[in-house]
Amino acid sequence: MTPKIWIRLEGALGLLFCTIIYFHLDFNIFIFFTCLFLPDLFMLGYLINSKAGAFFYNLGHVFIFPLISLLFAVITTKQIFLMIALIWGAHIFLDRMIGYGLKYDKGFKVTHLQKLD
Repeated sequence: MTPKIWIRLEGALGLLFCTIIYFHLDFNIFIFFTCLFLPDLFMLGYLINSKAGAFFYNLGHVFIFPLISLLFAVITTKQIFLMIALIWGAHIFLDRMIGYGLKYDKGFKVTHLQKLD
């Protein structure tokens, strides 16, 4: 298998795991689907220019912040942090599954995974 297939498979399994855990914990399905695409609001940076767009997009699409939210969930035992971590992680895995990666400032279609056509 090629690295592209592995990355997409990894994205699919991550999305599946985040979703299964979310629903297994009996969290609200409406909140999940309503918030699943919220990280895409970070694309609004592209309204400024490619450099700002890539910076803000990447802020919303790295695993650092869902992992911090997961840490807060463990430390505080607040379910809202776990919900945020699972939804945000699911979104990032969904993007990886369909081939979207972190952006370079050369335009939206140039990612760390591939050049999107």
